[in-house]
Amino acid sequence: KGNGLIPVIVQDAKTKEVIMQAYANREAIEHTLKTGKGTYWSRSRNELWIKGETSGNTQKIVSVSTDCDYDSLLYVVEQTGPACHTGEYSCFHHTLLQTKKP
Repeated sequence: KGNGLIPVIVQDAKTKEVIMQAYANREAIEHTLKTGKGTYWSRSRNELWIKGETSGNTQKIVSVSTDCDYDSLLYVVEQTGPACHTGEYSCFHHTLLQTKKP
C-alpha cells in the first residue's frame, strides 16, 4: 500500500498536541528507531528527511506506536522549535470548524 510509504502522525510529548503529519518508508522508520530522531521520507524531494537537520527544529523520539491495522504510525516527540515549515509550532493551525467547549 502507498508505494511503500506509511503516514506518521507526530504528537508533542508535553502538550499532547498533534503537531504534524508526514510519511515514512522502511529506511526512515529504521533510522528513527536507531537514532531516536524524527526521520521521514520527503515525497517532494524523494529523499530521506531528518527533521531539524537544516532548520534546527529537531524531534527527539519519546515513543513510536502503530495503529490497530499496522498502517500508520504515531511518533511522540520532544519538539525543539516549530514543527511547521511556516514557523508555526503546529502544522495544524488552519481551523476549519470549532465547536463550543462543553
